[in-house]
Amino acid sequence: MGFRTDEVGILTKVARIGVLLAASFALAAMAAAQSQQQPDQSVPDAPSSSRPLPQFPQTPPKAAPIPRDEPAPTSESPAPAGRDIPVESQSGENQPAPLVPKPAPLPPKTQAQVDLYRFVTVVTNVVVPVTVQDQNGRLVNGLQAKDFTLLEDNVKQKLNFFSSDPLAISAAVVFDLGMPDITVRKLVKTFPALEGAFSQYDEVGLYTYSTAVRKVSDFGALGEQFTAVLNSVKTQRGRNNGPPVLGGPLGSAPSINGHPLDPGGPIVLTPAKESHVLNDAVLQAAIDLGKRDRSRRKVIFIISDGRESRSRASYEDVLKVLLTSEIQVYAIATDVAAFPVLRKLEGFHLPRQGFANILPKYASATGGEVFSELSQQDVETAYSRAMGDARNQYTLVYASKAPPGGAKRTIDVLVARKGLTVRAKDGFYALPPPK
Repeated sequence: MGFRTDEVGILTKVARIGVLLAASFALAAMAAAQSQQQPDQSVPDAPSSSRPLPQFPQTPPKAAPIPRDEPAPTSESPAPAGRDIPVESQSGENQPAPLVPKPAPLPPKTQAQVDLYRFVTVVTNVVVPVTVQDQNGRLVNGLQAKDFTLLEDNVKQKLNFFSSDPLAISAAVVFDLGMPDITVRKLVKTFPALEGAFSQYDEVGLYTYSTAVRKVSDFGALGEQFTAVLNSVKTQRGRNNGPPVLGGPLGSAPSINGHPLDPGGPIVLTPAKESHVLNDAVLQAAIDLGKRDRSRRKVIFIISDGRESRSRASYEDVLKVLLTSEIQVYAIATDVAAFPVLRKLEGFHLPRQGFANILPKYASATGGEVFSELSQQDVETAYSRAMGDARNQYTLVYASKAPPGGAKRTIDVLVARKGLTVRAKDGFYALPPPK
């Protein structure tokens, strides 16, 4: 059977297509087999102890991008200062060009130019310890900041700190040796109770005075050393009892070998002037207390009859130091200052003779208190009351804009509740600016 010519052409084309398909399948199979036999050289082998780790190629640093709002630098426009512009080296790698030097800085401003735009406001934080008692003299607890109103020169102030927590005390005990010896002998017997009025966290210093001030011990914690200091004071004697001696061997006129120096002259016998330098003693204690830690309550505790005469320091000068250093004065008024009738003369000033009892003035101005006691038991009780009141006070703090070194600023503290007694210092002096 024969094929026609056109049929023979079709069969020939079909045979060619089949051969091409078979060849393509054979090539694909060979390529797949070769890819399975050879691993990908781009993936590094796992590290091995027998050969070192492969070194990865170092990628050159990329150039910093140029912001869109700035035109790209050209040969005609210089590059901005402080920016690296990549340039192409002969090797084809991009390398940063050297930095263009920045312009020279402007000269610094003079102090006058700086002060021209400086506004200085002096603010003084004033600490006001406050004692609140009921009608029976007992401390009132549980008050809040909203219960207090504080006025400076009759202007209400905003409190920026309030606390009712007890504080450790730095106390200067000032003991008067100018009292009659019988009174001094009675008071030294109360020293164990005085020592017991302080806690283990307090620090105490001791001063004595009569015609001069003596610092017996510096501030330190209670213990055997302070007990020994108190025992040393017990050996001190007060002034002679009774009126001054104006006759006899101790009161006669000047003589030589028993004969008057001037037989024809008048004999005038005058008692020696006594000195009770209470102001000087308080000033010395206040200066030393002012150097103690401000986180402590600072107290001067005076045991005296309150007489003041012939001090170098005046009451006004000492009070300024007390208020500036935030010191309160507590006192035990004994001897004549404790008699009910004579207590009416408290603060009475005799011309050229000083004060009969200056203790109430110090206590009232600084927010302290005076305990007028006669018996030994009452004095011992007053020790614990005084230190308890000083330790358990409300602490009010406000920011005052009083000019430094100015006059005294008055302080008044009021409590919203009725029937309560409030004790606080009556003012303060602004400290001068630090140099």
